[in-house]
Amino acid sequence: MTTTPWALVGLHASVHFTLVATADPGLLPRVLQPFARRDLVPDSLECRRSGETMRVDVTMTRMPAEMVHLVEGNLRQIVGTRSLAMRQEVTGCLQRAA
Repeated sequence: MTTTPWALVGLHASVHFTLVATADPGLLPRVLQPFARRDLVPDSLECRRSGETMRVDVTMTRMPAEMVHLVEGNLRQIVGTRSLAMRQEVTGCLQRAA
């Protein structure tokens, strides 16, 4: 009995980042930089200021899964970050390996 190897291909993630940080004029460019550096364009960006803090929500429906932790790490390092939450769903399909 032989087994056919399988491989996971097309590994992407649907990701939603929620960043809460000190309100600052340079915050939004710093939030977008980790995406731009990797040639990624978010599907949506929403921000709201509430007093001295700003909440920024960034969503990507099809982000390469291997980049999620890199972007997350960069967002955590932004000056003034108070919290970062992330929701993700990894997608892909199984194919027989050649």
